[in-house]
Order: sequence, then C-alpha cells, then structure tokens
Amino acid sequence: MSSTAGTGPTRAVVVDDSRFMRTLIRTLLEDADVEVVAEAADGREAISVVEENRPDVVTMDIEMPEMNGLDAVEAIMEECPTPVLMLSAHAEEDADVTFEALDRGAVDFVTKPGGEVTSEMPRVKRELVEKIQSAAAVDLSATRRGSRPPKAESKSPATAGSTSAASETTESLPTEGSTLIIGASTGGPNVVERVLAALPAEAGLRVLVVQHMPAGFTKRFAARLDGRCDYEVREAEDGERIGPGQIRIAPGGSHLLVTGDRAGRLRLELSDDEPLHGVKPAIDLTMASAAEAVDAPLAGVLLTGMGRDGVEGMTRIERAGGHTVAQDEATSAIFGMPKRAIEAGCVDTVAADGRIADEALSGLTT
Repeated sequence: MSSTAGTGPTRAVVVDDSRFMRTLIRTLLEDADVEVVAEAADGREAISVVEENRPDVVTMDIEMPEMNGLDAVEAIMEECPTPVLMLSAHAEEDADVTFEALDRGAVDFVTKPGGEVTSEMPRVKRELVEKIQSAAAVDLSATRRGSRPPKAESKSPATAGSTSAASETTESLPTEGSTLIIGASTGGPNVVERVLAALPAEAGLRVLVVQHMPAGFTKRFAARLDGRCDYEVREAEDGERIGPGQIRIAPGGSHLLVTGDRAGRLRLELSDDEPLHGVKPAIDLTMASAAEAVDAPLAGVLLTGMGRDGVEGMTRIERAGGHTVAQDEATSAIFGMPKRAIEAGCVDTVAADGRIADEALSGLTT
C-alpha cells in the first residue's frame, strides 16, 4: 500500500506507549498539515488500528508492552501492508534493532523527538515531517519485488560463494583500484546491502557509500555491512586514505569528500558545511569530488529515494568519463532520485536492484 492521499493531506497513525510522546508527535505532524487519523499505545493495538483506518503511513515506536514495534511491523506487512517509519532513540543499542525493523519491512527511520522543547525542535519537526512524506510515498510493491537482504552475519558463506563466481569471470573484472560511488535515500539500506554483497573481492574496488541517515546510525550501518560482504566496511574518518577492497560509509551529519587519488589510495575528508538539498551527507558532493579527484576508472550508482540529491553528482561522473547506473522504477521504493537522473540524461544504464552490481562492474571494465 502506498500513499493514496492524492491532493488531500497525508494520513498517519501514531504508535507509542507514551501518551506524552503520541501527543507531541501528533502536534508536530498536524502543525505541518499531516492528518493523524488514529493512535495506538502498543504493537497489538497498532495492527487493528491500521487495519481499520488504512492510513498512508505509520510512525512506530520500538519498545512497547504487549507487542513491540518489530513484531508489529512484521504483522502489519503481512496483514495490511502500509509504509512504517520507525522512531528510534539516538542510542547504539537502538540502531541494531532499527536495522532489524528495516529487514522486517519498515521503510525508514527517524530519530525520536526529545521530550523537552529546545532550539532544536524546528529541525526535529522538519526532519520528522519530511520522513513522513517520503515514507508515505513508498511503493511497497517495489520493495517486495526486490530481493531480500542476506541473513548471514558471517563473511564466510558469502565469501565462498562470491569467490567461486568471481573466479569464473576474473578476466572481465575491472582494474584493481577502480572506484564506485553509491548514493541512496529512503528504502536504500537493504538495497545498498545487496549491491555490496554482490561485489566480488577479486574486483579490488574502492567504494564510497552515501546513505541518507542520521548521525549515530551510520557507524552501526557500516558494522552491519562489514559482516555481510567481502570488503572491509567502516564509517569514513577525516583524513584517512583507502585502497582496493575497502568501503567507507559517509557519517551521518557530515559531508564526505574525495580530495586526492595517489598511489592507488583515495584521500577522504569530512566537511561540516551546511546541508545540501536539506541532507547531510549529500550524495552530490561526494560524487562531484570523486569526479574531480579520481584518476582510476569511476562509476556512480544512484538508488531509491525522494528528491534530486545525486543528479548533479551523476552528471559530473558522466562528464568525467565515468559509468553511471540508476535503479529502475520496478524495484525502487521511491523512484525519485533515479528518475530525475534519468531525465537529466546522465544515466548510462537502468537496472533492477539485483543487477546493479553487475552493471557497475561491467561499466568499470569497458
């Protein structure tokens, strides 16, 4: 079920065991013309409320009595598929649970508002409303058409399988040190995971990932990816240099820039400049800096998400002679960023999520 609001307001259900938090979220949303059609105090109640009201989107707390948010998400996806936005506390332990919620069908997450009114409240409200609107626009049929993320936490099974596959195509692998830049927003984490898991170690790529995600979550995201692909995955650090076989994730709250390419190693810098397109990190800045600095073969991939972040970056990569790949409409949770890049004429290949890694490798090889 995707948004059916049309010209009317987005209709939301708010789920939280705290009456205060439900009231706060309701107030923030209704101030932005989002209609809160119902509330629920636990996961079990949420299932019946969603079934009864058929909202465009659900905000879901994680820890609740009777039934927690994880189980509620899974049940809603089975019984009455509706985009669910998880509200996660800014804590490392919540980050792991939040990613599990994405595995179970939640489309995105946002940092839970604090209980006190501070100077940060306008930013919190803006972020919450933007995430609500993006989640309501998600095409759940597209997310179901995409392949599910791998369940293995160990590198061993994945490595064995991909090594075998790669050995058959060693001659067609790109030059070691080729560079891949991946950008994604709403609906992106599981797709990013699938793309990275499909990259053979023998390719020896240098990979940068810009996933729109709050600060405090990208480090756990990197650790999760590190256990599910053949490459070393870490959150990027200011001033570090990376070589073949290494993947770096742009930290939430910082822009990631490529400032040099010497002796087969990329030099990375983090920037605290203002958000671009309302996001930080911004895909455009990473891609544009890579197009300027990278000497080796370069490819850009733009995945699911709302807005136009990544369009200028893909254009820069294409103009620099790199290869560009956009996710297709059928498997994009939100066919926004990829669509705009395609319309801009800067995309060489459009592919389903399960083909993106192959298309990127092919583009780096030719």
